[in-house]
Amino acid sequence: MSYVTPIENRNYLAPVGFIFRIDRIPQVSYFCNQANIPAMDLGVVIQPSYLKDVPVPGDKIEFGDLTVRYLIDEDFGNYMEIQKWIRGLGFPDSLKEFNDFESQKTLPNSINTIFDGQGDNIYSDGTLQILSSNNVPKFQVNFKDLFPYSLSTLTFDATDTDIEYFTAEVSFKYTNYNITNTRGQDL
Repeated sequence: MSYVTPIENRNYLAPVGFIFRIDRIPQVSYFCNQANIPAMDLGVVIQPSYLKDVPVPGDKIEFGDLTVRYLIDEDFGNYMEIQKWIRGLGFPDSLKEFNDFESQKTLPNSINTIFDGQGDNIYSDGTLQILSSNNVPKFQVNFKDLFPYSLSTLTFDATDTDIEYFTAEVSFKYTNYNITNTRGQDL
């Protein structure tokens, strides 16, 4: 008697197999060492009944935050990419500073990234590429309209005896994400 299983690929997904990219912050993308596929929660509505209340699916999906951790380069370039983005969104020194930030056509310290300069350049799209056990791209998680809202603290400590290189953690909000194959087709 032979047993047939519907499983074609018996390899497990490895947590180290990924490449992360955000157009607006190429230096952070290069040094990224942790990223996540955020949680997705569907709201629930309670339908009253004479016997008991019955939960039914809601109509709005809540997406969790995208959190990225990256090594900080000693020139502070990738840390400042995020800090300048948050400062440009938050409370710049003047309205002109915000308008300049929003209408940027190229990014500071970046020769490859060009935006359209038509406004709404406060957002950036991003991609988390998932690799197979052989480090071959398999899937992509495409994030739409990302913007950072939190950047972690850096604590300098002269009493540390072992050197652990600094990492920063940045959290993003976004409008939506989709998981596709490498050709951009929805799964």
